[in-house]
Amino acid sequence: MFGESSKYLKFGGVTLLILLAIGYLSYTGVQESKSYYVTIKELRGMGDSAYTRRLRVAGNVQPGSIKRAGTKVNFVLGENGQLLSVAYSGTEAPPDTFKGNSQALADGSFGHDGVFHAKQLQAKCASKYAPQQKGTPANEPAKNMTEVRPASFPATSN
Repeated sequence: MFGESSKYLKFGGVTLLILLAIGYLSYTGVQESKSYYVTIKELRGMGDSAYTRRLRVAGNVQPGSIKRAGTKVNFVLGENGQLLSVAYSGTEAPPDTFKGNSQALADGSFGHDGVFHAKQLQAKCASKYAPQQKGTPANEPAKNMTEVRPASFPATSN
């Protein structure tokens, strides 16, 4: 009878150890992937805590500041008169929409050298997402399936 209860104790101990290991790995994985969104101004005011956290910073890419070397890119983000040097060294090349005056979101860490070291980079082209100008000619083709422009039919009144 003692041998059978010993088996259950060993099984319970091993199960508990596995559950603790899974819990620890889950916790550390979530902590590692957690990033805080901050503005450039907030980043400058964080003090020493800026160097120990994973952060996300957004802004407009300053025209003429992009320097490429393979998949590594150095550029300057600007937001409300604040500028931040960014060094991107991700595994993928920056997106095609990454150009001067585009909006960009850098995910990484702030270094003691005053440069934001990004591991991920997202960008969108400002002109692509700008609202359409008023006064577009009626005979111009529709941009999508839901937009209808009756160019060849006269207006009727009921």
